[in-house]
Order: sequence, then C-alpha cells, then structure tokens
Amino acid sequence: MARYNISVNKSWRNRLVRLGVVLVSIVLIVWFLPRSVHHQLQYEANAPWKSDLLMAKYGFAIKKSNDVIAKEKDSLSRIFQPYYKFNKYIGEARLKTFAGDFKDGMPDIPAQYKPMLAERLSNIYAAGVLDNDAYEHLSKNQDQRIRIIQDGDTLSRRINFVISKQLAYELLLEDERLEPVADQLEKLDLGKYVEANLIYEKELSEAELDSLLATVRPLTNDSIQVGQKIIDRGDMVDAERDLVLQSYLDVLERNTSLEQRGTTLLGQLLYVALLVTLFTFYLALFRKDYFYNPRAIAMLYALLTMFPIVVSLMMKHSIMSVYLLPFAMVPIFVRVFMDSRTAYFTHVVMILICAIAVGYRYEFIIIQLVAGVAAIYSLRELSSRSQLFKTAIIVTMASVLVYFALQLIQIDKVDKLGGDMYKYFFVNGVLLLLAYPLMLIIERLFGFISSVSLIELSDTNKGALRELSEVAPGTFQHSVTVGNLAAEIARRIGANALLVRTGAFYHDIGKITDPYYFTENQTGVSPHDNMPYTESSRKIISHVTEGVRIADRYRLPQFIKDFILTHHGTGLTKYFYIKYKNEHPDEDVDQKLFSYPGPNPFTREQAILMMADGVEAASRSLAEYTEKSISELVDRLVDGMVQAGYFADCPITFLDIKLAKQVLVERLKALYHTRIAYPSEKEAAGAASV
Repeated sequence: MARYNISVNKSWRNRLVRLGVVLVSIVLIVWFLPRSVHHQLQYEANAPWKSDLLMAKYGFAIKKSNDVIAKEKDSLSRIFQPYYKFNKYIGEARLKTFAGDFKDGMPDIPAQYKPMLAERLSNIYAAGVLDNDAYEHLSKNQDQRIRIIQDGDTLSRRINFVISKQLAYELLLEDERLEPVADQLEKLDLGKYVEANLIYEKELSEAELDSLLATVRPLTNDSIQVGQKIIDRGDMVDAERDLVLQSYLDVLERNTSLEQRGTTLLGQLLYVALLVTLFTFYLALFRKDYFYNPRAIAMLYALLTMFPIVVSLMMKHSIMSVYLLPFAMVPIFVRVFMDSRTAYFTHVVMILICAIAVGYRYEFIIIQLVAGVAAIYSLRELSSRSQLFKTAIIVTMASVLVYFALQLIQIDKVDKLGGDMYKYFFVNGVLLLLAYPLMLIIERLFGFISSVSLIELSDTNKGALRELSEVAPGTFQHSVTVGNLAAEIARRIGANALLVRTGAFYHDIGKITDPYYFTENQTGVSPHDNMPYTESSRKIISHVTEGVRIADRYRLPQFIKDFILTHHGTGLTKYFYIKYKNEHPDEDVDQKLFSYPGPNPFTREQAILMMADGVEAASRSLAEYTEKSISELVDRLVDGMVQAGYFADCPITFLDIKLAKQVLVERLKALYHTRIAYPSEKEAAGAASV
C-alpha cells in the first residue's frame, strides 16, 4: 500500500510539473508580446502595401522625416552662441605673478621694456583668452559668435574678436617697441603668464541649446483629414507614404484606451493558450514517449517559448529585421533529437505564435513554414557536419523562391521588385550554421544525443574503444560483431540503429581492467580454474561496474552508461551459479552473489543489445553451425530472457522480438557460413535413376 501511495504521489507530481511547464510557457510568451498599435499595422518600406485600403480614423498632421529634423537641429546648433564667463581675477593674478617674478628687472633687458610687456599682457586679458581646443573648435565657423558674461551683463562677440592662448603668446611679442629685445624675450618663459580667462558655462549653454532645439517642430504643415485615404493595396510605401503611416500610427497609439489594451492582452492570452494546448495534446496523444520524458518536454517548450520572446523584443525595440532570425533551427533540433512529425508540429505552432508579434503578416508565415519543411526534408538523417551546410543552402533557396513568388503575385511591374529582403535571407542562412555548436549545447543541457555525436563516439581509433582494441582484442571483436547484429535488428523493427550500435561498442569496456578473466581474450589456461565460483562470479560481474567507471573517466554520455548497466540486466552468471549449486546441493544458494546489478533494459535499444549480446556470446560454444542449431539457440536464449521478465520495463513488442530472432538467425548463419547438407554420391545416383 505504501508503494502504491508513493507511485500515485509521483504521478501527480509529474503531472503538476508538466502543467507548470505549459503555464509558464504561455505566461512568458504573452508577457513579452507587443501590445501597441504599431505591431498591428506592420509594413515594409519601399515595397507594395499588402493590406486592404487604409482610411484615417482621426485627423492628424504629417511628421517630418528624421533627416529633415536632424538638418534643422544642425542648422540651429551652428548659429547657437555658447556662454563663457569672463574671469577678471585670472588676468589680475597672472599680472601680479609677472610683476613679482621680475621685481628686480628682467635679465639682459633694459628696465623700460617691463612696463610695455605688462601693458601688452593687460590688453590681451581685456580682450578675453580662450582655451586652445575650444578656440579651434569654434573658429571652424568664421561667423560663430559667443556670449560673454561680464559684470552681470551679457554681450555677444564674434569668435575672431577673442584670443586663444597660443595666439595670446604670439601677440605678446609682436609689439614694435619690443623688437630690439625680441631675442632676449624669447629666451624667457612668458607663456606661463598667459591663461584662459573665458570659462565655459556648461550647464547654462546646454540648457539654452536644448531650449533652442526644442523649437524644432516634428510636424509639417500638411495634414490628413478624417476619412481621407492613407494608402491602398498595391501602393508603394515610398518615403512620403512612410512618414504618413508613421504619423498615423502615433495618433492611433495616443488614442488607444486602457480598455483596448486589456482586450488585446486577453486575445493574445487566449490565442497563445490555444496553440500551446493543442501542441500539448499532440504530445500526450501521439508522442507519449516525449510527453512523459522531462528532458524532452523541457527542450520542446524552451524552443517553443524562446523564439516568440526574441521576436517580440525585436519588434518592440525596432531591432533589425525578424527575417534575420534562423527560425529553421527549431525544426532542425527537434528533427535531429526526435522525429520529423514532431519537428513540423513544433515549428508550425512556434511560427503561428510569432505571427502575433510581427502583425499577422501572412508572407512571414508562408516563408517560415516553407523554410521549416525544407530544413526537415534536408535532414532526414544527420550523419556529418556538411549536411548542416547543405541544409542552410536549401533553406535559404526555399525562402528566396517563396518570397520571389509572393512578390510576383503582388506587383504589376517587374521593376517594382525589391531586393532588400534577399540580404536578410542570406544572413539567415549564415546564422543557421550556428545550429551545429548550439546542438552540442542542447545535448549537454537536455541530455540528448545527435547522430553526429554517435558517429564520433563510434570511432574505434580513439578513446575507450582504442584502449579496448589494444588491451582486450577478443572483447573488441565481440563488441563490433554485437554492434552489427544489434544495428540490423534495430533497422528491421524501426529502432535507432546508430544508437544501439554505438552502445554495443561500449557495453563491455569494463573488461579492460581484467581482460584475461573473459574467454574471448584467453589463449591458454583460464584463471577461473583455481578460483572459487563466487570469486569468479564477482570478477565477471565487475566488468559492469568497471565499465561505468571507465565511462566516467572518458566522460562518455549517460546513454552509454545505461547500455553498460542494462546489457545483462539483473541476470545471473549462470555458468558459475549452476556449478556452485551442483557442488552444494544441500545449501541454500544466495543468488545475489551471482547476479548482475542491473537495472533491466528500459528502452527498445537496450533490449536489442541484451538479445544480440547473449546470442552472439553463446553461439561461440555451438558444436556445429547449422540452421537448426542456430535457430534452437536463438529461441532458447531470447525466450528465456522474456520469461525471466528482463523486457518488462521497456516498450518492446512480441512482434519486435519475433523479428529480432529472425535477424539473429539470418546473421549468425551468414557469419558462420552454414551450408545445406549435400546428398552423397550414391544417393544422388539413385535419385537420378528414379
């Protein structure tokens, strides 16, 4: 009863988790969806208007273009007069320093020149000295004027009526009266007595400039009246119509009430909830293996949620074009890790949700659906990286052709064909190549495995398989043979052939630790001859736990460890168990001493491996290889596994097992070159005379 309660509680907990995933997905998508009127009236500049006739619900003035506004502001900025404060104390301080430094006269210069320099310096400060950088910037415009604040008054002065620090030093020495001592004056460091006394008033200047720029009106003198035509289907959205549409959108935004936004939110919630619920029903009814797999659910709903959120953010903040997004990644990932039908259904639901964010543009839906179908078709089986490159090309070409066809349907003249969208499709194809590195991230994040990764893991020239071939060549050959048998069974019953083949290659890597305890690696006396049966059993069983340890050392994925653990299930080391039992007939034998740790297979592929491994190993002990002996061996071993309940926890059917036995018989006959029994020469002659 306690176990039943635990099972029920776990079942309800799993249901609540799945329900939580669905609700969180719906809430996240709706939260980010744009609700402004702008996204409801989407259009493409320099392309035909694809919607019906648009009439003005409100009267409005037409906006100026950004370029016009920028030019007007630039013009005002050029005539703007920044504020500088005249600081008389700077000049007085510098003059006082000059007088103090030369109170005993100037070296090698007669005394009458000192007052001349002081007077010259005083006049320079009276004119006003600007910092060199500020003067250089302002003097680029010869008509530039600045406002000087002095003694509470503000006066406007042209920039060429003030002096820069560099010019002030030059003017200091240009007096004709100082010409007789010019050489001596140049030896003095007179530049330190020149300092800018016109100080920039940043806050005042910026406030005045902002006030001036604010006078630029964003609207033109032209306007649209209520009921007036704005644009009709087929009209080109040129620069002028674009401004009219933008102006109309702003008016609609201002006139949208809180109630209207509420109804929009409710509609979006119902729409998204309906699509996500239909997707959930599809999984629950037709793909129960994914629906009850937490990792599969997590990946599917993450993909279903991510792209609508990204599209919504791009539309809200006007970030580039949504056609740059590689939406075909979603069906690629689902196809690689799951199946084509689920990939297509996921893609359709995701695109229909994204359609809300882009303003229900039918061409967006058509292009992306075709791109998704092209991606699924081109990845019927992913076995190399180059296939993703081909997929990117096929998806790009499909998108280009569909968009070109839609353009031809909508325009009346070929010269109206636009070319901007084709650039987006090209970039989209390039970004689609990121599917490969992202695929590796998904594998690690959600615990899936791709065909490319399986092929890489099957490479016998590196890693654990290389070590196995060098240390335990007999086990390696056994593993390869089992892998080929298991792959053929998988192909016959519709299981994952590449997965089971890869698992078979690794199922016995634990024998690397003590290879000579296993018959396929022995060349002489068996070490088991002088060992107790319980110790021999422990050695044989240890290759499972050692296999998991070696898999951890080589950082092999979990599915490899699952194949290692389940290829014997909870079975017995029968040879040693029976030997021990025969020698101890009166003893109650503890089967745990002779049992593998398990668990039993819980996938079809693991069950296939158990059958192929058991039959291949046992077939080596046959006295003769005939069709009858092989068939009897296969039936006895596989039926024994079924009766022992080893396949009770995996979704393999009796038909699958029947087909598996047929494949095993056929393959073992070919492997051991069985022949029909030819009649003797005498029998042949007798038969000929009849």
